[in-house]
Amino acid sequence: MRNRFTLYVAAVVVLAIVLANTLFVVDQREQAIVVRFGDPVRVVNAPGTNGAGLNLKAPFLENVVKFDRRNIALESQQEEILTADRQRLVVDAFVRYRISNPLNFYRTLRDERTAEDRIERLVNSSLRQVLGSASQQDIISGRRGQLMQLTRADVAQRAEASRLGIEVIDVRIKRADFPQINEEAVYRRMQTDRQQEAARIRAIGEQQKRELMAAADREVTITLATAQEQGETTRGEGDAQRTRILAQAYGKDAGFAAFYRSMQAYEASLGQGDTTMVLSPDSAFFRYFEQGPSGGRR
Repeated sequence: MRNRFTLYVAAVVVLAIVLANTLFVVDQREQAIVVRFGDPVRVVNAPGTNGAGLNLKAPFLENVVKFDRRNIALESQQEEILTADRQRLVVDAFVRYRISNPLNFYRTLRDERTAEDRIERLVNSSLRQVLGSASQQDIISGRRGQLMQLTRADVAQRAEASRLGIEVIDVRIKRADFPQINEEAVYRRMQTDRQQEAARIRAIGEQQKRELMAAADREVTITLATAQEQGETTRGEGDAQRTRILAQAYGKDAGFAAFYRSMQAYEASLGQGDTTMVLSPDSAFFRYFEQGPSGGRR
């Protein structure tokens, strides 16, 4: 009885081991290659097919190698590029690709780590070739999109020629900048240009300020001269009118004219509190004090 139980347990263990080496699961985000003695024999869940799920293989004779079925992003190392106008640029790029032919991918590259190293070399070589024929301005802003299309096409062509089994989706430049030593020179040049521009603007502003102040001073001088001229003219006209009115008044009543002038003289001489006058009591100056407005007239 005990021997029979032992045989059952052994059979179950063997069956479990056989099933574990026979069955395998492929996720819908993966694709797998069944390899027999190191040679790929078939692809499971390849692009354009639907083989995800539980699959079978020959136990102990075949192995399964799985690859990502999705788009894969790869960031390349910084590369220093010499542009067509002899400027050095440090370029950071990234590439997106997918494994389109798993058999070629496995035969040529074996695994994704080797693929990343090979693709990075292809991208760097294409960047040097394409960007080396463009100017610094074109790379930074002018023709950047067009240059990226040319780079993507060149990388795709190289990958196809090498039968890497990949499809290049996109190649982009993340950053294109000057090397550190060049950056400092560029910043100094930009600072000098900004300082020169600021000095030019200040000079223009100072000249405009002087012109405005001169124009304002000229306008003030003209306005004051015109106002003074008009004031003198008005004052002269007023004096003439005053003289004419007084002359007419004096002509009508000579006695009143003499009395009015005497009153003005009294106001001018006696109106000050600290004025001291020494005059004879019978002086003609006081005749209106003694005789009233008639002044001795009968």
